[in-house]
Amino acid sequence: MQFKQFYLGCLSHASYFLGSDGEAAIIDPQRDVQQYIDEANANGQKVKYVIETHSHADFVSGHIELAAKTGAEIVYGRRANPQFPTHKVKDGDELNVGKITLRFLETPGHTPEGITIVAENTKDPDEPLKMFTGDTLFIGDVGRPDLVGSKGFTAEQMGSMLYDSLHNSILGYPDETEVYPAHGAGSLCGKSLSKETWSTLGNQRQFNYALQPMSKDEFINIVAADQPEVPMYFPRSAAKNLEGSAPMTEIAKPKALSTDELLNFDGIVIDIRTNSEFGAGHVPNSINIGLGGQFASWAGTLIAIGTPIAIVADDADQVEEAVMRLARVGHETVAGYVWFSEYAGEKKTVGQVSVQEVSELTKTAGTLRFVDVRRVAEHNAGHAIRTINIPLDKLADDFEKLDPSAPTYVICQSGYRSSIGTSILENAGFKELYNVTGGTAAWIEAGLETENSATACATTK
Repeated sequence: MQFKQFYLGCLSHASYFLGSDGEAAIIDPQRDVQQYIDEANANGQKVKYVIETHSHADFVSGHIELAAKTGAEIVYGRRANPQFPTHKVKDGDELNVGKITLRFLETPGHTPEGITIVAENTKDPDEPLKMFTGDTLFIGDVGRPDLVGSKGFTAEQMGSMLYDSLHNSILGYPDETEVYPAHGAGSLCGKSLSKETWSTLGNQRQFNYALQPMSKDEFINIVAADQPEVPMYFPRSAAKNLEGSAPMTEIAKPKALSTDELLNFDGIVIDIRTNSEFGAGHVPNSINIGLGGQFASWAGTLIAIGTPIAIVADDADQVEEAVMRLARVGHETVAGYVWFSEYAGEKKTVGQVSVQEVSELTKTAGTLRFVDVRRVAEHNAGHAIRTINIPLDKLADDFEKLDPSAPTYVICQSGYRSSIGTSILENAGFKELYNVTGGTAAWIEAGLETENSATACATTK
């Protein structure tokens, strides 16, 4: 058996290649598909099946383009309703890829049409089974039951299905079964995903909080609680995956813009450089979403699909990478770009301050605007003192809690999200902004005072 996991860190997304005896299957492919074709060609294999474990909401899949380029069949669970020809499978169905038998389990709960794939190497019966769980079972977590793919069902109803899928289907397999989910840490399809990208079923039985002995009602309550907000691009991505996305080659390429064209651009300007580069000088009214973090997820979360986009970058390679990553979440409207070295207009700055500097201010400043833009659960688990928590995806709507005329310090976990936050506040009219470098991780490492209670009194005074 040829097997390979393709892990895309900026989307916390895992896709898979399975091959045997001249045939191959691809599971949950990302939008840019050439890597799977290259892998099949390198192994002398023909892609027979492109399998989707469910209709993904957090990224645009490449199943249409991959099938068109390889002649493969697209496989979905029987409850899916795609607008293109598919091979639908039900519980217990099997397909063969060379000497690999793929057994399909219907595992609704994250979405109604969700399936899990169990791969058995019939050539080597001693090889552990491989289980591809999509967004049903993660490493350390399970799929959230409240996403748009579950339209028409309540979170409680989906949670009940998820419990049954886990206990009546997935957990019936041996401990040594290898578990390969569609996402890892950072994905918004769950709340406590591990940084590990695979595990065994036995390990998950022991350590996954959602698989511990509990009643169905207890399970529903625990998995539905404290889920992050659903990003606004999720519904469009889910719909696009059922409609079928256009090949990457059909997406219009952006053109070089002059300084005047950029300053008069009717859309959103994204500066994809690092937070320190952005802080040292940037185009007014731009938003800093650096390529070095979860660029695509935040671009999809903060910017409405269909909005014209211009990119500020250092070079052509960065522009090309940004266009690709944006397309993975459904942004296909990058109209132009400017290299910052060639930008000749007014520049603004954002101060970059250390955790030690801000810590001193918490002791001396009578009035302190100190904003933590992490998610509520992150903030509750441990935060710098005197912070007010406004999650990044809420900042553009909730900044009225703050005084735009007062110095404002923004912190997150590392300094990445906080830089996005300073750019949002700058566009809202805030005059004096500071990004706290190193974030809460640096604050804790330095041994500075923290609070870690959901009822801790975060204040702007």
